Amino acid sequence: MTDAIRPSVESLYHSHARVVHGIAVAHVGPADADDVMQETFVLIQRGLDGVREPEALPGWICQVARNCAKDWLRRRARRNRHRDAGAIVEELGGSAAGDDGELAARVLAHVRSLPEAYRETLVLRLVEGLSGPEIAARTGLTHGSLRVNLCRGMAMLRPLLEKEGWP
Repeated sequence: MTDAIRPSVESLYHSHARVVHGIAVAHVGPADADDVMQETFVLIQRGLDGVREPEALPGWICQVARNCAKDWLRRRARRNRHRDAGAIVEELGGSAAGDDGELAARVLAHVRSLPEAYRETLVLRLVEGLSGPEIAARTGLTHGSLRVNLCRGMAMLRPLLEKEGWP
């Protein structure tokens, strides 16, 4: 990209922050999403000169966020090797029974068990509140692919929620 058409990191942050946050939540959960988001934008700032085509920017940003989240998970796994499983579950969203936080954590755990494409689009829609066109514009997905991902993701999520007694 030439300097004349290169967007600033600030403008990229304003246009893609919710998508990057949604990808982070889909991969690492809400507790670490902000840290992954910050790390992602640092990496975007460092690598922006390597993006040659403006059309590739949304997809590239999403891939940087995915890679950053996966690296975060690897580092967390190394740190947590010696911790017991109960402490890890509690950190990932466990809370007092009957609490809305527990319900949200359980739903998010089901969403996070889905394949990546469905997980990310569902989190962007349900957690981040982005519309279909907003998700498509910020991720580089076509409207058709996005609709398929959302439809299939919801179809996979419904039985998981129904198994726990949710209508």
